[in-house]
Amino acid sequence: MNGDKAVQQLATFAGGCFWCMVKPFDELPGIVSVVSGYTGGHTVNPTYEEVGTETTGHIEAVQITYEPELFPYERLLEIYWQLIDPTDKGGQFMDRGYSYRTAIFVHSEEQREKAEASKVALKASKRFKAPIVTEILPAAPFYPAEALHQDYYKTHPMDYKMYLKGSGRGEFAEQHWNNREDRERLRKQLTGLQYEVTQNKGTEPPYQNEYWDHFREGLYVDVLSSDPLFSSADKFDSGTGWPAFTRPIEEGLIRREADYSSGQVRTALRSRLSGAYVGHLFHDGPEPTKQHYRINSAALRFIPKEELEANSLGRYLSLFE
Repeated sequence: MNGDKAVQQLATFAGGCFWCMVKPFDELPGIVSVVSGYTGGHTVNPTYEEVGTETTGHIEAVQITYEPELFPYERLLEIYWQLIDPTDKGGQFMDRGYSYRTAIFVHSEEQREKAEASKVALKASKRFKAPIVTEILPAAPFYPAEALHQDYYKTHPMDYKMYLKGSGRGEFAEQHWNNREDRERLRKQLTGLQYEVTQNKGTEPPYQNEYWDHFREGLYVDVLSSDPLFSSADKFDSGTGWPAFTRPIEEGLIRREADYSSGQVRTALRSRLSGAYVGHLFHDGPEPTKQHYRINSAALRFIPKEELEANSLGRYLSLFE
């Protein structure tokens, strides 16, 4: 990576209640900020209460400042479509009314072309029986919402979880984005072991997997999404027979969840964007982190250092200096 200041761009998405639209984008590599607010209307600096009257023309939205080199607009669109019901023009889930409708507000002709292409691809996928009604509109003045509504998932975690579950948003996404067709596609794409590990939380045999004793310089990426998860610079021999790392490359690309399957509480690890199970986190690793990310080789694909540029991962070459 060079020393030039990173290029930043804006992306604006409306997807119903903005409380639910922040966390999926937040803390990903290249995401600078995610702000909840109002846009598309005819009044200046509207309040939450005013927008709720449906008289301002504004809708709830999030505005994302991001670095396209690290997280391209196409990936933002992929996340966005999986958060919403694009066939509902009367609101989103339990929130009804014009101010909760969906829309993509584009800030350039390039964004418009990419948004239109993604919408066409979504239609062609036939995931939804009803027509796709999400509009693609020119970006309008964006007014940040009150402090109460910023980072709601962090400031009111229990309220957020209850609201998200009660809204039906998660259930809808699971129904349309992790269905039988998706699983069959993955079965064809992956080996039997890769599918068992990434989709069923399987564990490959120790000492009989591809990367347990592999120490060539390079990156280990998600076998499904190619997101960079771990670096050889952080790899160590744990003596367990599985690949082991002291830390991930990008904290925002790893999701942690409680795992009770062994009769004790452990921390299971998933690749955040693909949802693939990759392994477990233990706290018996070397200094300075003492963290031990025990990962299944079947969940990974290795890219040698000399091939990073060709795989659009040249920005990580500095890890090996």
